[in-house]
Amino acid sequence: MPDLSFACTGAIPEPYSVSPSLQFMLRINEATGVRMHSIALRCQIRIEPHKRRYDGNEAARLIELFGDTSRWGDTLKPMQLAMTTVMVTGFTDSIDVPMPVPLTADIEVATAKYFHGLDNGDIPLLMLFSGTAFYQGEAGLQVELVPWHLEVSYPMPVTVWRALMAEHFPDQTWLRLRTETLNAVQRYRTDRGLINWDDTLEELLKKAGGAP
Repeated sequence: MPDLSFACTGAIPEPYSVSPSLQFMLRINEATGVRMHSIALRCQIRIEPHKRRYDGNEAARLIELFGDTSRWGDTLKPMQLAMTTVMVTGFTDSIDVPMPVPLTADIEVATAKYFHGLDNGDIPLLMLFSGTAFYQGEAGLQVELVPWHLEVSYPMPVTVWRALMAEHFPDQTWLRLRTETLNAVQRYRTDRGLINWDDTLEELLKKAGGAP
């Protein structure tokens, strides 16, 4: 019977991805020396916002997400970032496995809003593993479930997320609008011959007395 353990050794923007995706590097260890044929691995990734500190600017940006800071003892709850699967090939003792995880730049999504609110430091992640392991036993090919208690914490640097967003959306972000709002702003832009959305919003802000 295999004795598995996991570690996350790093994260980088996934190379050549057409949409924002991080590549986490997993190290899987097997302690008994049995030959692992493969693992159909599932990984749930959670953000644990209560496990880091926030400066004043970060706290101000996160009030919309967590409420007033006086309530953060109750509102800083774990958020699910992703649920992903990866097929691990055969190995003995240990193996390093890349695990791609797609992310969104939509700041109306709670996880992206959280990332966007951070200036520096680490993003506390928790990875929970499950799945099915196939290994070589005395009676031939054996099957074992990956234990539910296997998990690992990984402090992902905020700079990794910022590098990912800069690669796909340099100096940009996404704003979700109702269709009728977008249509109205688009008509405003067209009627005034404005070149892009930045110019359109800047003109609207100036008229409202809130120029950037």
